[in-house]
Amino acid sequence: MAIETITPNTALKSKPKWLRVKLPTGKKYTQLRGLVDKYNLHTICTSGSCPNMGECWGEGTATFMILGNICTRSCGFCGVQTGRPETVDWEEPEKVARSIKIMEIKHAVLTSVDRDDLKDMGSIIWSETVKAVRRMNPNTTLETLIPDFQGIESHLDRILAVAPEVISHNMETVKRLTREVRIQAKYERSLGVLKYLKDNGANRTKSGIMLGLGENEEEVIETLVDLREAKVDVVTIGQYLQPSKKHLPVKEFITPEQFKKYEVLGLEMGFRHVESGALVRSSYKAHKHIK
Repeated sequence: MAIETITPNTALKSKPKWLRVKLPTGKKYTQLRGLVDKYNLHTICTSGSCPNMGECWGEGTATFMILGNICTRSCGFCGVQTGRPETVDWEEPEKVARSIKIMEIKHAVLTSVDRDDLKDMGSIIWSETVKAVRRMNPNTTLETLIPDFQGIESHLDRILAVAPEVISHNMETVKRLTREVRIQAKYERSLGVLKYLKDNGANRTKSGIMLGLGENEEEVIETLVDLREAKVDVVTIGQYLQPSKKHLPVKEFITPEQFKKYEVLGLEMGFRHVESGALVRSSYKAHKHIK
């Protein structure tokens, strides 16, 4: 699915010093925090307690989740509630566009839960949300962090038709661990989605993986190779943090040196951008990925 874990409840051992998060500060952050509270705006930045919120908001970037907060899938890493989703809110596109306008966001990332319960899997709301944001915020650039839509090309075509600057879909983990980590998702299907998007006119494609779930270096490199073969432009690599005791445990805390190694390898492979670090999340430095 498109959402990723942020809030940790890790039982492995004490978090290493490189995972300590500084409290967000700054004039721009304070201003946006006030607007979010005043108008009761919903961002995944606040609801997910993202460690990079202050930095991203200070650069005019924020992430918004659409199609509710109940997912039809039950991924082992994700803190989003699983169950029967609520009815689609057809006014949501305008609400999101209005939130972006109020916050004066320069670059918005849109993401969502999986909606396998819907015939269109939510792709129509996705399309309408991008259109609404474009109408109300013509100078705001967009990244769409989409589910796999079960690989159905007609749903993917709706995203391609509205031409966001970046289309992103996360692999989340290596091939061997996909069934355990993502359950209803498929490694090859996600690769196919990314390749289809690029082959059919996506301006820039992007994907992300989490480390610390039990993968080894060889498997991480294999995943990066697969993403390059699918013509992916941007990749993010971050540390998995367990959202609750019910979720998959952290097997390992990856060192900054190892993250740096993957960054260098990724750039050597030909990725246009590689964000690799313990606190990196899908939307981290997202505004740079359109350049």
